[in-house]
Amino acid sequence: MNTIQVTIKDRVAIISLDRGKSNAINAEMVDELQKMIINIEKDDNIGGIILTGKEGFFTAGLDLIELYDYDEAQIKTFWTKFLNLVKTLTLFKKPMVAAISGHSPAGGCVLSICCDYRVMAEGKYIIGLNEVPVGIIVPDSIFELYAFWIGKAKAYQNLLEGKLMGTEEAKSIGLIDAISPIESLMTAALKKINIYLQYDPVTWQQTKLNLRKDLITKVSQDQTHTLEMMLQQWWSPNTRSILKTIIQNLQKK
Repeated sequence: MNTIQVTIKDRVAIISLDRGKSNAINAEMVDELQKMIINIEKDDNIGGIILTGKEGFFTAGLDLIELYDYDEAQIKTFWTKFLNLVKTLTLFKKPMVAAISGHSPAGGCVLSICCDYRVMAEGKYIIGLNEVPVGIIVPDSIFELYAFWIGKAKAYQNLLEGKLMGTEEAKSIGLIDAISPIESLMTAALKKINIYLQYDPVTWQQTKLNLRKDLITKVSQDQTHTLEMMLQQWWSPNTRSILKTIIQNLQKK
């Protein structure tokens, strides 16, 4: 594994995103996460997952620098696989807790809202879905995921303005569940997942799937039309210009 690290602690798989300073998501990370999640779901020796990053960044979201240079086939494959990863995470029946170790915009927020519980490191970190200002059309499956936690009206408003927010506001609207000092972040995540693991696994897992029934239906629908719209906009001159500006600013840092 080149982009993630996995350790097992008392039947809990701790998946740490580990790709450069900001853990930006590229095709390789999507592939590695997809394979790992599927393998863990099949492994009866593992009861659940904690998904985390490194101090300062859970993940900065999609690696726009790399994705910008993908050709048409590569970007179509990437988006297809990313949406499939979202589906896999949403359908994951075992407990999954996000230990958000820093900034978590865009794709980072998407990964976290697939989880059952989110604890975020305290500090001046941001989280939210800012795809619209970047020029990326938000799939309705992502909207449903977002709305599952914060309600449709708030999700609607936040998505259309690409709102990013700090930890306190994120907690106040239900986007995250708790805030923890970074040094005790993993302890807080382990405490929560162990509460879930004390229950009969069949009862807990089936209840989770029942509660997510409508959400699972939405993320499992055919994404072909949505993907076509996303790809068309991805190659539009305006979006390419926005992405180029963002990339230039990133490269200056």
